[in-house]
Amino acid sequence: MTRQIIAILRGVKPEEAVDIGQVLIEAGITMIEVPMNSPSPLTSIAAMVEALGTQASIGAGTVLSAEQVEQVADVGGKLIVSPNTVPEVIKATKVRKMMSYPGVLTPTECFEALRYGADGLKFFPSMLVGPEGVAAIRAILPKQTLTYAVGGVGPDNFAQWIAAGVNGFGIGSGIYKPGYSAAEVSQHAKACVAAYDLACQ
Repeated sequence: MTRQIIAILRGVKPEEAVDIGQVLIEAGITMIEVPMNSPSPLTSIAAMVEALGTQASIGAGTVLSAEQVEQVADVGGKLIVSPNTVPEVIKATKVRKMMSYPGVLTPTECFEALRYGADGLKFFPSMLVGPEGVAAIRAILPKQTLTYAVGGVGPDNFAQWIAAGVNGFGIGSGIYKPGYSAAEVSQHAKACVAAYDLACQ
């Protein structure tokens, strides 16, 4: 089962990346992003791809340029997540046969992202539009569109967002903060997975 949960490891360091990636996979999370404003993000991504690339989709977040897309592709990354909708980033991602998850907040951004080939839409920060806003936008999107809520979401409100039409979530500090041990990440990840599975029933 591929759960639509993207673990956001903002601030992760290369020396801990593989251990944290491993406990995420063991908990049932198989989509992992290392934001580009983390310490040596490409080194962390490369290490996780080498050790865990057959078990998870690993890539970068906070990707702002086509140049960064190329850097992530060159170390084996498979997914690109952005906080905004930039056609050049989406196009570069698809040229390299990677998965594209741009940030959106309005219908205009949603349809522009889809027109350029986005694989999923990341509502960010989702607390600004809320479940009601997402539900209204969801009604006009193609039914097969994958939507993710990022920002202000967690195990306590997964069900509310899923009822609004969201398919998945990007979880940052709810799973990982700099300084968390692998055991702490494991605990948070298992709680997220349990809540997600329950909300999807």
